[in-house]
Amino acid sequence: MVKHHGVPFLEKKQADLIINESNKNDIRKILGNPSTRSKFDNDIWIYIERKQTQSKLKNLGRMKIYKNDVLVLEIDDFGILKNKKFYNKDDMEKIKIVESTTEAGFQKNSFIYDFLASMRQKMNDPLGVRAKKRKEINQR
Repeated sequence: MVKHHGVPFLEKKQADLIINESNKNDIRKILGNPSTRSKFDNDIWIYIERKQTQSKLKNLGRMKIYKNDVLVLEIDDFGILKNKKFYNKDDMEKIKIVESTTEAGFQKNSFIYDFLASMRQKMNDPLGVRAKKRKEINQR
């Protein structure tokens, strides 16, 4: 069983797109509407082709990706193709992802943490009923 997602035959179809000649209408005619769009200085259109198949019995029938292609097109303000980059599964495995993480802007002992903790407590017990019960139990 094969599951297909995205534009079929993306690698072959992208060869028909010519930088500085093809326009938005040509791109839509060849590839259809993009999977994803982004707007920076120029339009960025992203097309995806992904094929999965069931793996062998020893892997308990899990789906395995055997084709994962991505085409990134950069289109200028006049609608002309300015740049295209095609990535296949092997290219994407070579891309390094930064593993840095962003840490929280406050620590447990900070004023902000204390303030938010007290606000949470007041929201959970607006009348202070729990605090009164706790005080009565401690006095006994």
